[in-house]
Amino acid sequence: MEVINFSYSSHEFNNLTEFVLHHPNGNFFQSPAYYNFYKSLPSYEPILLISKDDSDNINGALIAVMQKEMGYLKGKLSSRCIVYGGPICDNDESSGLLIDELNTYLKSKVIYTEFRNLFDLSESKDVFEKNGFKYKEHFNFVLEIVSAEENFKKLNENRRRQIKKSLKSGVEIVSAKEMGEIKEFYLILKKLYKEKVKKPLPDFSFFEQFFTSPNLGKYLLIKFDGKIIGGIMCPIFKKTLYEWYVCGLDNEYKDQSPSVLATWAPIEYAAKNGLKYFDFLGAGSADSDYGVREFKSKFGGELVQYGRFLRVNNKLLYKSGKFGLKILQKSK
Repeated sequence: MEVINFSYSSHEFNNLTEFVLHHPNGNFFQSPAYYNFYKSLPSYEPILLISKDDSDNINGALIAVMQKEMGYLKGKLSSRCIVYGGPICDNDESSGLLIDELNTYLKSKVIYTEFRNLFDLSESKDVFEKNGFKYKEHFNFVLEIVSAEENFKKLNENRRRQIKKSLKSGVEIVSAKEMGEIKEFYLILKKLYKEKVKKPLPDFSFFEQFFTSPNLGKYLLIKFDGKIIGGIMCPIFKKTLYEWYVCGLDNEYKDQSPSVLATWAPIEYAAKNGLKYFDFLGAGSADSDYGVREFKSKFGGELVQYGRFLRVNNKLLYKSGKFGLKILQKSK
């Protein structure tokens, strides 16, 4: 068995695409399309590792993304590597080789590495622990799509009322058609992250690239009186649609409930387009008072606990970065 730090060849890329498409845990964040998306952004470094068996067939793949904030000090305190939904492998031997190779590559490059699990990796817990990772509880909601009517019935009564009232007031759910709409969406998102979320947000080029890249997913926007008042950015892969970024001008448009409608929009879209699942991509940890988890719980999804795996390479910088983030979140 061997591990290859990926270099592009059309033949290998086609083999990888087939592997991810047919693997039961294959997902958008471990797909070649996701790798190409980040490869096109100069401020990120995607890493793609594949493992092969003795017959030269791919039996494991891992896509990770190195990232940091702009500026010397911010960059120093925020260098990290994030892995969503991976690795995807046929066996633990392959997983162990890929994780070990990733650790070797990242050792002096990032403060920490975090695997954000999108499926059950409990059977691979020993593999992660042997490679220096610690398990952390973390929740998510995954909603099975039946039909627009059936999924609407599964919503909390208040959510159904808000959606009906919003649509009755003249609000529309539209697919983004031009870059100006993406800019409006981004400005709402930027305001939300600055005033409420207080976590790093990619710059506009990230959202622009998603819109211009073919077949990555959809922007579903909430429109009222000719203005974008909310929306959601949704990757789509196989039969799953994901909530990556979502926002709404809820204080300014209370009667229109834009964040509620922006969360309902992909559920309705999935039902009408033959998709089977809507993945909320996270609902916080057990030890945090997470208002977003309460919000997401009203849409009928199943609460799952796949957790995360964290490896800290530089404990001093990790603690300093966490302290700085807490200061930022507490500041007005």
